[in-house]
Amino acid sequence: MSLFRQTFDPQSLIGRAPERVTIDERRELAGKWIAIEIYSTKTLPLRRIEAIGDSAEDCMRQLSARGLDPHKFEFTPLTPAY
Repeated sequence: MSLFRQTFDPQSLIGRAPERVTIDERRELAGKWIAIEIYSTKTLPLRRIEAIGDSAEDCMRQLSARGLDPHKFEFTPLTPAY
């Protein structure tokens, strides 16, 4: 097992732009889902990861627990960088 696997916490991605996820992190988290607020000209959200989980439903539960409306988010599976 690699050192990365032993110390990495997926929740550390919360608040980070998806483009800033490293190659090693993407490899480690391939198959996980992330939630990003849907862009709207009314809200102009930053593109930040707001939830990460094993499924879109898991992300929805996390958002709801934080008082956020899951209907305002898009859910995308993470894939390996290459």
